[in-house]
Amino acid sequence: MGEVELAALLCAFLGGSQAETRQYFDTYEMKRHIRVDCETDRHVIEVALDGKSSARDSVHQALFAAHLTGKIPAVVMIDRDGYVGRFEYEMRPVTQASGVTYIRCAQDVIQRWAATSGLRGTPRDLRTDDIPVTGNSAVLCDLRDLSTGDETPLF
Repeated sequence: MGEVELAALLCAFLGGSQAETRQYFDTYEMKRHIRVDCETDRHVIEVALDGKSSARDSVHQALFAAHLTGKIPAVVMIDRDGYVGRFEYEMRPVTQASGVTYIRCAQDVIQRWAATSGLRGTPRDLRTDDIPVTGNSAVLCDLRDLSTGDETPLF
């Protein structure tokens, strides 16, 4: 499963969110846009894959999207191998220094949580969050920082 599919699943967990949104801006008399992996009413979220140097770009993308929208920037690093690699290790201090919310989330948890959504026994209201809050799933993919409004936008 690739970054786009995982971003769509993550976005589906966050009530009222939209996957693959575009933010437009003008530069040098030309209309341009960026693509945001997931956008909620409070956050612009970029998804990064572990083991790829392109994960570093997610911080830049999240910050620029936050600049355009006035929302809180976040990066979700998808852990596909179960250990903290080079780019995951780099990401925590860089996001902390730049004021970007950083979450490390296991790919297996994302896929399992999505596959079992119909078994949770309550009808799903798409305006509310459906995120792991207890047990191993919450430890391996703690998305609660994205469902609270405690942070202040950077821009």
